[in-house]
Amino acid sequence: MNLRVLLEQRLGEALAAAGMPAAPAMVRPSAKPKFGDYQANGCMAAAKHAGINPRDLAEKVAAAADLGDLAETLDVAGPGFINITLRTDWLAGQLTARLDEEKLGIDAPPDPQTVVVDYSSPNLAKEMHVGHLRSTIIGDALARSLEFLGHHVIRQNHVGDWGTQFGMLLAHLDDVAGNEGEQAELADLEEFYRQAKQQFDSDPGFADKARQVVVSLQAGDKDCQAKWRRFLAVSLDHCQAVYDRLGVTLTPDDVRGESSYNDDLPKVVEDLQAPGLLEESQGAQCVFLDAFRGKGPDGTDLPVIVRKSDGGYLYATTDLAAMRYRSGTLGADRVLYVTDSRQGTHFAQVFGVARKAGFVGKDVSLEHVPFGMMLGPDRRPFKTRTGGTVKLVDLLAEAEQRARAIVDQKNPDLPADRKATIALAVGIGAVKYADLVQNRSSDYVFSWDKMLSLEGNTAPYMQYAYARVCSIFRKGQAEMDAVTGRIDLTEPAERALGVQLAQLPEIVQAVADECLPSVLCAYLYDLAGAFMSFYEACPVLKADEPIRTNRLALCRLTARTIKTGLGLLGIETIEQM
Repeated sequence: MNLRVLLEQRLGEALAAAGMPAAPAMVRPSAKPKFGDYQANGCMAAAKHAGINPRDLAEKVAAAADLGDLAETLDVAGPGFINITLRTDWLAGQLTARLDEEKLGIDAPPDPQTVVVDYSSPNLAKEMHVGHLRSTIIGDALARSLEFLGHHVIRQNHVGDWGTQFGMLLAHLDDVAGNEGEQAELADLEEFYRQAKQQFDSDPGFADKARQVVVSLQAGDKDCQAKWRRFLAVSLDHCQAVYDRLGVTLTPDDVRGESSYNDDLPKVVEDLQAPGLLEESQGAQCVFLDAFRGKGPDGTDLPVIVRKSDGGYLYATTDLAAMRYRSGTLGADRVLYVTDSRQGTHFAQVFGVARKAGFVGKDVSLEHVPFGMMLGPDRRPFKTRTGGTVKLVDLLAEAEQRARAIVDQKNPDLPADRKATIALAVGIGAVKYADLVQNRSSDYVFSWDKMLSLEGNTAPYMQYAYARVCSIFRKGQAEMDAVTGRIDLTEPAERALGVQLAQLPEIVQAVADECLPSVLCAYLYDLAGAFMSFYEACPVLKADEPIRTNRLALCRLTARTIKTGLGLLGIETIEQM
């Protein structure tokens, strides 16, 4: 049960009864628990709009609200806040029911959506680098959360597997002597790309050959396409190895690259031409949207170019074809594009063209999910010490090594295989959580010390919090999953923990609605803090029955909630650190 939605609904009905049928209740968890568990602020905005006294309206709403089954008190405060204190017995009953619920109180949506999540999308001409990290882990957290809520999620890895750079790479592949040499070269895609680019820039003859290869590839030359597919297979294997190491849910079946839409590109241009949406500008075919008139350099109109003067197509053309496929073939109700914020104008334009051309259904939600950059200590884009691009596989290997050093220092007597398991979970988890905990739209400075710390809102701290709960059951020689019975909330610290636990459904819904994994990170950190306060104030194993079992049940629900929350972020939990 999403408690926030329930309160919004009930108070919305009370607002309607008070003469405000369209006013939202604006319910949120209370910032100061001593005044209540939730607070509704909608009366002030509604009263201002209607020109009446907000406190008088709040009094009428509180009197009309049908909340007796779940709320102990509704108190009007200040200029018109309504503070809501939940009934403790009702709250305890909700938590008791969740002990064995797979979804921890999350009900299936009445109208589940088909949601396409476009994320990661590396360029297959190179190995994945740190620039792909944010898209990959933010997109994966959103896909997991949406699935957990009960929506049908279709992952789309829109890889860059087409274009002029492949002519350069395939031409260089031709120059590699023999199959063994070819395989050795392709083992390091970054070096292979560097060599090809250097030759392309310095050798006019090679550059001409590369351009001719592009023509042959696009014309369907069988030999060129066979080499292209072999190159893609090697590159995709590199990507999948990174995905597996990173613990994200992308698979080869989710790959649908730019080349998938190649045959549809002429049709996209035709379907824009037919209703008169295309205009010629300097030989190129363009769409000019009213919203972007005068938005270009020196006040010029900013076009959406769909075909260049030489007949070639652009990213916008491919994106339009993809939108039509996702709406028409996949039946998407909602499409999320998880890319960096610098692509904001591009997506605003192609969304506008897709809607104007009728490429997507009127009710399909197209959403750009932008994120900021990962920066180095110098607050510039993250690079190696020599200024080069950081391979993602190298970053993850270093994370594991650093985590292993910490494990060796703190638990030197653990078996080697156990140390390796912990180091992998902590290292990869630290990298992912350090990104997800940030406000998505902000840049952030990458810091090994901060992300691997056992203090503060970090993955190691959250993993330790989970392990600490598990240790209670080991010390008490109790099987966690066997703890059942009714949860009672008699102590203030028990109740405070209970209120936090009750909020999981609304938190996960907020992650899905707002595309903000950081909301879940903040919730888990607060939950861990509430548990620590409970543990210090309320002895568990030394308590007499039935209090002991009751508190063990609270511990069990806390552990399940932390594990579930971290799992939605793609982070592994460990029972012993």
